[in-house]
Amino acid sequence: MKSANLLTCIAAAVTIGLVGGCAVGPDFQRPTGPGVSAYTPTPLPPHTVEAPAATGESQRFVAGGAVERQWWRALGSPRLDALVDRALQANPTLAAARATLRQAEEVYAARSGSTLYPQVDANLGGQRQRFDPGASGQAGAAREFSLYHAGVDVRYTFDAAGGNRRALEALAARVDQQRFQVEGARLTLAANIVTTAVTEARLAAQVEVTEAILASQESQLRLTRERLRLGQAAPDEVLALQTQVEQTRAGIPLLRQQRQQNEHLLAVLVGQAPGSGGLPAIAMAELTLPVDLPLAVPSELVRLRPDIQAAEAMLQAANAEYGVAVAKLYPQLNLSANLGSQSLTTGALFGSGSAIWNLVGQLTQPLFNPGLPAEKRAALAAFEAAAANYRVVVLEALRNVADVLRALDNDAQRLAALAVADAAARGFLASIERRYGLGAASYVELLIARQQAQQTSLTLIEARAARLVDSAAFYQAMGGGMLNAAGTVARSSPTDGL
Repeated sequence: MKSANLLTCIAAAVTIGLVGGCAVGPDFQRPTGPGVSAYTPTPLPPHTVEAPAATGESQRFVAGGAVERQWWRALGSPRLDALVDRALQANPTLAAARATLRQAEEVYAARSGSTLYPQVDANLGGQRQRFDPGASGQAGAAREFSLYHAGVDVRYTFDAAGGNRRALEALAARVDQQRFQVEGARLTLAANIVTTAVTEARLAAQVEVTEAILASQESQLRLTRERLRLGQAAPDEVLALQTQVEQTRAGIPLLRQQRQQNEHLLAVLVGQAPGSGGLPAIAMAELTLPVDLPLAVPSELVRLRPDIQAAEAMLQAANAEYGVAVAKLYPQLNLSANLGSQSLTTGALFGSGSAIWNLVGQLTQPLFNPGLPAEKRAALAAFEAAAANYRVVVLEALRNVADVLRALDNDAQRLAALAVADAAARGFLASIERRYGLGAASYVELLIARQQAQQTSLTLIEARAARLVDSAAFYQAMGGGMLNAAGTVARSSPTDGL
């Protein structure tokens, strides 16, 4: 009966400690969104300009739209989709971030198991002893006997001030922070894959066009040398053309080197060695420009970007750790109990009359510890630093979006102007070709017109690639569809499972 009463008292005390305590320190309040309604000082147009001749469509900013989780599929390249999917499975940096997240989750689980609930241990032991009454001045012969014991120990620390719950809240926030860092690593990886693939496609197209320009210049140089032999050209004309030819030839290895470096980078991003090969070559022609760009207002952006959410989780952790420092100034109650049996023989170990028990309670109140107030002030300073860091992250995010939006607008205007120039150069080339067919234009004029058209095409390729890269940067700036990820934005609770 006494054993049952003891267990009942322990259970009641533990229940009170679990549900009746209050956590000292301020409860965390999520920061409000930025108090601005626009990203740029001057209003953005509702859509970008449209380049003629279908070289660049107009992109529309859709207010309040949601970014798709697999946003890279908007570029319309199945081979690019396969590359990104492969990288998300095999990239070691992302794998390391995921493993760190699992570590944080298990640390939280371990800490919650050791602080939220009582610790119960079972013990069973025996010992052999010799007792000599003469050693204490008593009469009698020395005796040897065995002593056996079995029992259950229960230990629990009442979280009256909520220090343990604040510590768990801090750990839960760290789990959230790591979860958002995983999401940020995933988003950065996808954006890097898209940017690298677009850059490789641009360089491949530029190498092809530059080689065509070089062939045209070499043809013009051969013709000029023949004119020099016939006395119809000056030596300086040949030297000038030769300089132009070699300059163009020198630019091709540079483009090839940049392309090869991009291939190596793409292989590493996908999670394989550069020498493995086997990566698909993506051409500019298979990439399409996304038309509708979902644009969130600044107040919503703070809930969409993983870097801002990670900074908010750091702020919550700092707030909870401040509560831990405050709780150390309050009394702490520790309770321990033991229920077991003890006997001189194993047969009587669990018999009647062998039961033993004890119950110990200890209340500790710090009276003089100068370090505790300093620890509290340090925790408050850490919270203020986390709050300032959060503001920095938000401001940098707003700047990032503003830069991307301006890039989308300006690069669209640049592409539109280059498209007009390209159409004019092609029209001029067609005119020279007709005149050349009629004998009204020389072959040199034809070569010059062809080179002009090729040079314009070279610049146009770069401008088209820039708009594709801008689109990838826009999706990244909008958070990459983080809210569409199941479980990504769920905030951990220090009392989950109670």
